[in-house]
Amino acid sequence: MSAGRPIALVTAPMRGEGFDLLRSFADVVYEPWIDQDPLRMYNAEQFAARVADEGATIVVAEADECAGPLFDQPLFAVASCRGDPKNVDVTAATAANVPVLRAPGRNADGVAEIAIALLLASTRGLCTADREVRAGEIYRDGTIPYQRFRAWQVQGKTAGLVGLGAVGRALRWRLEGLGMNVISYDPYSADATHTDLDALLAACDVVSLHAPVTPATKGMIGAAQFAAMRDGAVFINTARAELHDHDALVGALSAGKVAAAGIDHFAGEWLDPDDPLTKLPNVVLAPHIGGATFDTEANHSLLIATDLARLLAGETPVNIVNPEVLGAVR
Repeated sequence: MSAGRPIALVTAPMRGEGFDLLRSFADVVYEPWIDQDPLRMYNAEQFAARVADEGATIVVAEADECAGPLFDQPLFAVASCRGDPKNVDVTAATAANVPVLRAPGRNADGVAEIAIALLLASTRGLCTADREVRAGEIYRDGTIPYQRFRAWQVQGKTAGLVGLGAVGRALRWRLEGLGMNVISYDPYSADATHTDLDALLAACDVVSLHAPVTPATKGMIGAAQFAAMRDGAVFINTARAELHDHDALVGALSAGKVAAAGIDHFAGEWLDPDDPLTKLPNVVLAPHIGGATFDTEANHSLLIATDLARLLAGETPVNIVNPEVLGAVR
């Protein structure tokens, strides 16, 4: 790096204490991708050109592609405001001796909260009730709402968490606070209660997915797994749609094996309006908004800025993806 304050090109949304910290040690060029009209995400070539235009040595990105020609620039660090820095070619960064930082757990509380919202909305028929009130159909077909919306409480029921990372742990205590018995399956966590997925599924009234998508987890909940669940189970997926078999879910819901579902992600970030899920009244669908909180932005801002400050001070960042480059950087 040249002498003086570094220039940081920030294309991720930042706010709060972390943003103030970053501005205290760097000259910030702030262009959050999400606030652009039209929406803008740089590819690697565009991003490299933008970095060169500003003479930036620090890049903080969330959606823009950090790859290829970007690593021809004299970068001090690249920070991805994600738990999984999938927008960064870490191999290329490491070859260029560029530290890559990440922000694990930034949206854990937000996603846990929307899992609760989906659980309650799907089991209590809240979306249908709202539509009927707005349409003047409170006494639809000569019935009263109490007849149409009777449901079981979640208190006293058993919830099974598939994946016990930051989101799973954040959801666990919230469900316990609702009076639920919470069990878990995660082959990588010593804190999980179950080592067998089918055994967990058979013991649950509610199944909630919180695993990353890997070759081992892709499609991990299919027809056999839905069949293994208790009759009338509730299925929640606030992680990724690739974790469950779409057609198997539709079948389980249509047959009544699964009584209700709440989904916050679809393959390709899109669900066709004619998809069978949209026709089922016992499903609540959300367009990947679990982490869409201002707190998420404040959280990743503080995680990233704190680690950049450590890096600039010659210390080891807490959330560095490729620590093997630190010797070359220093």
